[in-house]
Amino acid sequence: MSLLGNLIWLILGGLISAIGWFLGGIIFCITVIGIPFGIQCFKISSLTLTPFGKDVEIGNFGAGGLIANIIWIILFGWELCLGHIVFGLILAVTIVGIPFAKQHFKLAKLAILPFGADIR
Repeated sequence: MSLLGNLIWLILGGLISAIGWFLGGIIFCITVIGIPFGIQCFKISSLTLTPFGKDVEIGNFGAGGLIANIIWIILFGWELCLGHIVFGLILAVTIVGIPFAKQHFKLAKLAILPFGADIR
């Protein structure tokens, strides 16, 4: 199921979304201050490319990660999380869309707290 799900995901917008996250990471990495945020964009890009068969675990992020997560949430994390939740709710209306909705909810969890999150 994960191979088929990932192929359908890529065809229906996952590739474009992953490219967007990757470009955002490159833009963040232009400045020294933005490098940690760029690395998190690369992490989200890799999950956006193939979300089926992977899981997100929010773990220990320490004091630096806590501060970085707060800055992330205030600046743009809540909007990205809300976008994934809205897409997930729209997809959950149909039975065929439920597996894809679950992937959007997984991405929402990573979009709100990327620092200290682990993709397995």
